[in-house]
Amino acid sequence: MNRPDAPLILLFGHSGQLGWELRRTLATLGDIVTAGVDGAERYLDLTDAHALDVLVHELRPTLMVNATAYTAVDKAESDETLAYQINAEAVGRMGKLGAEMDIPVLHFSTDYVFSGKSKHPWKENDPPDPQSVYGKSKLAGEQALLGSRADSLILRTAWVYGARGSNFLLTMLRLFAEKKQLGVVDDQFGAPTWSRLLAEATAQLLAQCKTPEGGFTFGVHHGQVFHLTAAGEASWHEFAQAILDMSKEECVLDAISTEQYPTPAARPAYSVLDTGSLHEAFGVRLPHWRQGLALCMEELFDRQ
Repeated sequence: MNRPDAPLILLFGHSGQLGWELRRTLATLGDIVTAGVDGAERYLDLTDAHALDVLVHELRPTLMVNATAYTAVDKAESDETLAYQINAEAVGRMGKLGAEMDIPVLHFSTDYVFSGKSKHPWKENDPPDPQSVYGKSKLAGEQALLGSRADSLILRTAWVYGARGSNFLLTMLRLFAEKKQLGVVDDQFGAPTWSRLLAEATAQLLAQCKTPEGGFTFGVHHGQVFHLTAAGEASWHEFAQAILDMSKEECVLDAISTEQYPTPAARPAYSVLDTGSLHEAFGVRLPHWRQGLALCMEELFDRQ
């Protein structure tokens, strides 16, 4: 039920693992209207720029939150047009509408904008150098939004998993039940981040951006990019071993190299993001990835 004086938040990507959690955490800040093709309150094909224009002009939301993306990393190598339509062109259109209608835009991006050729956590001002179509399309989306002059803020995250959707955690649990032995890459590193904690941190950030008039503004942080992931770092093998240790399954995990597990799209070898700037600006920081994983696993097994 809509509240007469509540801000209206237009959420894109509501059915994904992050969007699903945002529907709950952002509800404390305003009324949520979801837009998308899969069970959304308002049907929207993001490749249709006119439909996006019509929807935003009709709803006139107080805030737009974009958690949608073309995330099929390998498929994007042969489906470049669609990846750019969703990850870049649609995001740029949101920014243009936001600038024209004075609607702030919060957008989520990815560690794939970096090359991964580093041994130190990536800072926001490190030069981007994406190695895949997915990463290039996400970087193009960042640039389009920042170039639109909308009141915008971008949150880069990485290695997101959750209790729903398609992600590494759920894939591993399925494979543990099917196989007695698995090879998992041990030379790619990142910070596994539970989607719920990511959504809760986003709500904490946005709560600080509310205005006395009931709107939102990013103020001095307008046009900035911040990194938001769990603390710590792990290889995919270490992450898989932690999942296995917390599960009820038995499986032997072999550490393998990236060369032993070739994929169409290049993956960043080192995806750890430095989150210090976000903590300094908003006081927001996520716990260690192992703590987040334990909480997520606890929820999963409580359902069984």
